[in-house]
Amino acid sequence: MEKSIALRSVNVTRYITPLREGGSLPALAEADDDFNYVLKFKGAGHGTKALIAELLGGEIARALGLPVPELVFANLDEAFGRTEADEEIQDLLQNSQGLNLALHYLSGAINFDPVVTTVEAKLASQIVWLDAYITNVDRTFRNTNMLIWHKDLWLIDHGASFYFHHAFTEPEKHALVPFTLIKDHVLLPQATLLNEVDAEYKALLTEDKIRAIVGLLPDEWLQWEGMEQSPDAVREVYVQFLLLRLQNADIFIKQAQDARQALI
Repeated sequence: MEKSIALRSVNVTRYITPLREGGSLPALAEADDDFNYVLKFKGAGHGTKALIAELLGGEIARALGLPVPELVFANLDEAFGRTEADEEIQDLLQNSQGLNLALHYLSGAINFDPVVTTVEAKLASQIVWLDAYITNVDRTFRNTNMLIWHKDLWLIDHGASFYFHHAFTEPEKHALVPFTLIKDHVLLPQATLLNEVDAEYKALLTEDKIRAIVGLLPDEWLQWEGMEQSPDAVREVYVQFLLLRLQNADIFIKQAQDARQALI
């Protein structure tokens, strides 16, 4: 039986500054544990679905041994935002009261630049495999969503993954898509060991592990407008999507390999 996993919870104590490079207006904030976090708001663009993708993508990456900043649940008090001068940010804070998600802030980190830093084949293949698996559309040359911190590569921003859930129809069909957008992945040229990584990662991602990760999703993030299924039923859809996609990984592996051959 898989050992249970949990995220820490913190209370946001200070809004420091918006991080306007993110389309959903994430922010740098301080919490009651005296650490700074990149705070992702449930009141932003895609609502809690972006937080769900961030949590699932980040924790799957962590389970696979990839470097991801710690994720925490971040509580936002109703008093937050009342003194914020910017009306857009004030509305965002007011609409995000309750449970949000935050990533530990990697102070001093710089954006990954593929021209400056070469990623070795194994790590590149691991990251390409992950992004093809979780259908992450957002790790491109234009927006790499990787940082260099203390000379190591760190993965951030998985909120654009699991795009099937924006419609939440035919998840089984979406689980079997090849994921053609992998052709734009910034690390695809170096991803020469996808078959090797595939065998390793299938062994790591057991059903118990997948269920433990999906089980982290809080009920309040799963009660969408117009959604008639219970939070448990919605979690099960994510579990089955991930299991089916894993069982048919050869579909997205072949797509990635074909896209890589087209590049070189």
